[in-house]
Amino acid sequence: MPRTVKEGSYGFKKFKDCGVQSWYMTSQQGAWKASEANLNYAKTVISSVKSSGRLYKNGLGMIASENIVSPMVQDIVASDLHGRYAEGLPGKRYYQGCDDFDTIESLGIDLAKEVFQAPFANIQSTSGTVSNIGALKALAKPGDDITAVSTADGGHISHARMGAVGLRDLNLTTYPWNEERMEPDVDAACETIRATKPKIALFGQSVFLFPTPLKEMAEAAKEVGATVMYDGAHVLGLIAGGQFQDPLREGADVMTGSSHKTFPGPQGGFLLSSSEDEAFQRRLNNAMFPGVCSSYHLHHVAGKVMALAEFKEYGEAYAKDTVVNAQAFASALASEGFDVLAEARGYTASHQVLTRHGELDSGAGAKAAARLERAGIITNMNMLPGDTKAMTPSGLRLGVQELTRVGFTSSDMEEVARFYARVLLHDEAPEAVKRDVAEMKAERQVIRYCFNDEGRSGYPE
Repeated sequence: MPRTVKEGSYGFKKFKDCGVQSWYMTSQQGAWKASEANLNYAKTVISSVKSSGRLYKNGLGMIASENIVSPMVQDIVASDLHGRYAEGLPGKRYYQGCDDFDTIESLGIDLAKEVFQAPFANIQSTSGTVSNIGALKALAKPGDDITAVSTADGGHISHARMGAVGLRDLNLTTYPWNEERMEPDVDAACETIRATKPKIALFGQSVFLFPTPLKEMAEAAKEVGATVMYDGAHVLGLIAGGQFQDPLREGADVMTGSSHKTFPGPQGGFLLSSSEDEAFQRRLNNAMFPGVCSSYHLHHVAGKVMALAEFKEYGEAYAKDTVVNAQAFASALASEGFDVLAEARGYTASHQVLTRHGELDSGAGAKAAARLERAGIITNMNMLPGDTKAMTPSGLRLGVQELTRVGFTSSDMEEVARFYARVLLHDEAPEAVKRDVAEMKAERQVIRYCFNDEGRSGYPE
């Protein structure tokens, strides 16, 4: 039992094994404190959080949709803003107490416009998918037609009937696909757009190796009055860093994206537009609030603003180094004997690398991912062209953006490729490789390309 304290006063007991603090109050009516049973739930959560942190601290995070944020962003995300509300836009709020957050969001809008060279930016979205839902709400009505990349060819699930496109009840037609080039078949896609006359022509993928040949397809979309939408979730940091393509200058009216993949911020999204039309911009803002967001995770928005400031300073170098590392990694994997897709095009022009590990729908990708995790290498299985079963695909989708963020170079990527070969080609015990992985990662803990003069690690102590 805790010691007795004065009536109405508070104290706490700290459980040293997991860091849980049990708060209690005593009064004339008796003392109360958390039960051991419920504290055990807290211990389980905290223990699992710490274990996950150690996994990434000691291992290689290579999931293409993840990244690690800077120490300053981490501080902001853990701030008091996490529980606050600010519905509306800066200066037009439904709550009091928003003056300071108005300063933050206004700065973020200005920085996003500058970083992405966009006349319009909304930074409220809580994810890339929410950005897509908001854009679809603004641009089309239920029953309208939309064209997009099939999920089987690498399109994101939000582009499909199972996701945001279905949520908005849009009629989907997918583009013919050029498997060798890993992009839409341009001529056939233009014919599809002209025949379908969609309300929205959507481009961009989840499996995204090369820039989309956007200009010609955007011209076809304009011919039939379609709005051109580009989902840059995976490659948004590469776009902002000038290392991929420039969709808003290549015909896209709207660009959506995530703030936590190649753009190295906290989880969230962006909604951007090349349009100067104020009425069109109002539609986009209204689609975000009140359309798909109420309060919109102010701590994450503030974290995005810090990440935008850091990206303005370091983003070009980060994007360039990320692409260089991906290309070096792909080449090294091929040299080790792996089947790396798109060899004829130099494997990749993004942060992603695709490898095939067995027959179509064989589950070889899932087995490879599980074995790599035992070696401290975190990846994800992925469908490749020809696969039809999402849970038993033949491939892996690999990303180098987090490794780049902590200082891995192109020569380091050759060693990483050897780890893959030891586990998957030479049948070495994953536990033995894991020790070497941890030794390599121990020297690369400091988060770079950000305001971090103190040399702080982004991983837990």
